[in-house]
Amino acid sequence: MKPGTTRPAPDSPVKVSRYQVMRRLTRAAAHSDAELLAEAAALAEGWAVLVDLTGDVVCSTPAAAGPEGARAAVYPQLYPHLTIRKMAGGVLVMSPGPASPAARTDVIVATTVDLLTMRARIHRAEDTHHAEQRLHTAVLRLLLGGQPQLATDVLGGGTAVTHTTVFRLSGPTAHAAYQAYWRTAHPSLSPAGPRLLVHREGNELAVVALHSPGHDPGAPRSLVADIANRHQLAAGASDPAPLDMAATAWAEAGNARHNATAGTVASTAPFRGPHGLLHTVPADRLTPWAAALLAPLTREQHRTLEACLRSGSAHVAASVLGTSEGTVRTRLRTIGTLLAAELDHPTIQAQLLLALRAPTTSPAADAWARLAPQPPIPAQLLTADEALRWARALLKPLDRPLRIALRCWLNHRGRTAPAAAELGLSRSTLTHWLNRCSRTLSLDLTTATVRAELHLAAETTATPHDTPTHLPRRAGRTYRGT
Repeated sequence: MKPGTTRPAPDSPVKVSRYQVMRRLTRAAAHSDAELLAEAAALAEGWAVLVDLTGDVVCSTPAAAGPEGARAAVYPQLYPHLTIRKMAGGVLVMSPGPASPAARTDVIVATTVDLLTMRARIHRAEDTHHAEQRLHTAVLRLLLGGQPQLATDVLGGGTAVTHTTVFRLSGPTAHAAYQAYWRTAHPSLSPAGPRLLVHREGNELAVVALHSPGHDPGAPRSLVADIANRHQLAAGASDPAPLDMAATAWAEAGNARHNATAGTVASTAPFRGPHGLLHTVPADRLTPWAAALLAPLTREQHRTLEACLRSGSAHVAASVLGTSEGTVRTRLRTIGTLLAAELDHPTIQAQLLLALRAPTTSPAADAWARLAPQPPIPAQLLTADEALRWARALLKPLDRPLRIALRCWLNHRGRTAPAAAELGLSRSTLTHWLNRCSRTLSLDLTTATVRAELHLAAETTATPHDTPTHLPRRAGRTYRGT
């Protein structure tokens, strides 16, 4: 500053318009309560103190005014010269300067109180969201840890939640998608409607729908599709599974996500359209058949069977069930005896998986069912003509060599090496053919439910010539010698 010049005096409240007062206070409120209080004190040329309901000072400008402001908030009748305003969650105490007009002070105090109230509401909303986010994470960890009863206890026992469908999304914008969801989400753990658990870890976003047995979570699926498209995330969806199989559904969704591109949702349960058996078989046939078939099993045996069939491995099922692999194999032998069936037969496995996926209830008095390789789709579910029409419509896009290769691979329960040996192909060639089948049918062949329905369709349409020995041969490296 040049010699002889004087520093300009600070803005006086008298020279500041009402619009400027509100604008300056609003800008300060965008930062913090402390900056808002400091701006209010500067405009009033005095001091200001914010006190909470317990009498403690939240913030004060200047700091030395804190004790007096706290006393004034508790004993307002002793400080008639101060402006004291009560509001939700606290008390604002202001001492305007002698040059501050009463009308201007009223504007400053009223605007400050309104802005502090608004900030308190925002904080409460954020605290509610943070609490709900922690609740979602805790319930999800209980489900994945094999504690469905504890998870439902945390949620509350008012709703019949027995099944879950898992959606897993990944991509660099997962955090932005998570924040966008919580900015627009309504409380999702209310007793009404499907419940959603939303959790983020790193670049992965998980949406877990909790619902009743026969409920198709269409609304969560639409929500996930919208999130994936808007934020360009790759998403995978699992087949609905019982709550105690949440870990298996979690793995299924992860496998499906590997086949998804950014902005799309790949599903392990594509058979929810017109080509799916759950839609093709009338419910009044499927439900009693499945219930009668599984009636001899206890809950523990039911859970063991589903874990093995959905994971495709006794070893993986053991980790899901929290027991040893030997215990799982012992249970499977008992289940095979109870069902009078050979559980290693791929057609029997496919029929059982269909029964496990059906919305089962108590079987009718005259309900009866048994497992047998022929016909692949039991006559209680579909007639021979109905089954053939369904199977042909499903496999129609595949040419004969692909159908033979796919059928052989499915008969070997998805194992490439023995299937390639029987077909007389190299493993790389068979893998290439299977990838063609997957692309042509738009299906994920790594999923047990997909393989089960494809196996039933392949066996239904198979003729005596649909065997590896009748596979058409061409010259070149595509085929090896028979």
